[in-house]
Amino acid sequence: MSEKLQKVLARVGLGSRRYMEEVIAAGRVSINGRVAQVGERIEPGDELRIDGRKVQFQIEDEIRRRVLIYYKPEGEICSRNDPESRPTVFEQLPSIPGDRWVMVGRLDINSTGLLLFTNDGELANRLMHPSNEIEREYAVRVMGEVTPQLKKNMTEGVVLDDGPAKFESFSEIGGEGINRWYQVVVKEGRNREVRRIFESQGLKVSRLLRTRYGTVILPRELRTGRWMELDKGDIDNLTKSVELKPRQGTGLFGMAKRRNERMQEKPMAARRGGYLRQQRRDNEGEAQPEQRRDPRQASPEHGRTDNRSDNRFNNRPVRTEGNTDNRFNTRTDRSSEPRGDDRGNRAPTERNGNTFENQNRATDKFAQRKPPFGLKKGFKKF
Repeated sequence: MSEKLQKVLARVGLGSRRYMEEVIAAGRVSINGRVAQVGERIEPGDELRIDGRKVQFQIEDEIRRRVLIYYKPEGEICSRNDPESRPTVFEQLPSIPGDRWVMVGRLDINSTGLLLFTNDGELANRLMHPSNEIEREYAVRVMGEVTPQLKKNMTEGVVLDDGPAKFESFSEIGGEGINRWYQVVVKEGRNREVRRIFESQGLKVSRLLRTRYGTVILPRELRTGRWMELDKGDIDNLTKSVELKPRQGTGLFGMAKRRNERMQEKPMAARRGGYLRQQRRDNEGEAQPEQRRDPRQASPEHGRTDNRSDNRFNNRPVRTEGNTDNRFNTRTDRSSEPRGDDRGNRAPTERNGNTFENQNRATDKFAQRKPPFGLKKGFKKF
């Protein structure tokens, strides 16, 4: 079982197949210590090196093809490492031992929505190559009026710095006032292509969300900053769209499938553009939020001047002698009275419109009580 060298290198994610052919022709690739040639075939037991560095690889039929959907939030960049220490999309993905995720297409730091990742470099290259004309669908919020003439210009084609571009489809999907939402489709993945097409007509894009890439649609149940792995049927449909053969054993199963389900049930922990918001505050000169006040200190604006740091739970109101207002209409007389036998000889008291007789409990202990259950007549009370 063998496979062409440039195909193996492209699937590892080092570049496109054509670029790998150039690298091989430059003599930078070796197999078992000798310089490799373009079109040479490689077997599973061979040692593969590029510029002296060993490359781990597997033959295509031995690899389980995997594809991830990721809902990119605003503020993350599409890069493995960032010199400015900004959050990246790769930080949220699960690890795959002995393999790596290859990103399909890109989204700028201000854009959100669907990103695809796969461990098959050949699949990623075919999905991104303009010759395959894979559709990318976006929901775009535009500030400004899109007249029929502007719509016609963008669907028939405009000239950008890197060549002509156009929307394959253009439809309005909602919005109020000057902010309107539109659904557009392009068949290329050039840098900021959708934004630049609108800007060529004097329109400003305030939000951009990718909702579809080829046959894969962003699921409604997927939350921002979360990922989901495609099953075998969805992966096969995606590979057929770029004329690749489906593989046996593709998709998610076993422990990986259960982990995927648990991952989607957890609370969202991804950053919702925190870095971006901080950057905007710095640019606009926004004042830093004031520090949190110690709750144990006095707060003049709330009328509290006492310091309760010595007893944080001593929040009971001070009792006063005599009757006070009571929302439950219960007795609140706490005045001190002698507790002698003359207590029951007082005049009748009136509470809530009802008159009660005061009786001497010492002389008539059981006068107002019912006999216990089962007590027979003539039984001695005690």
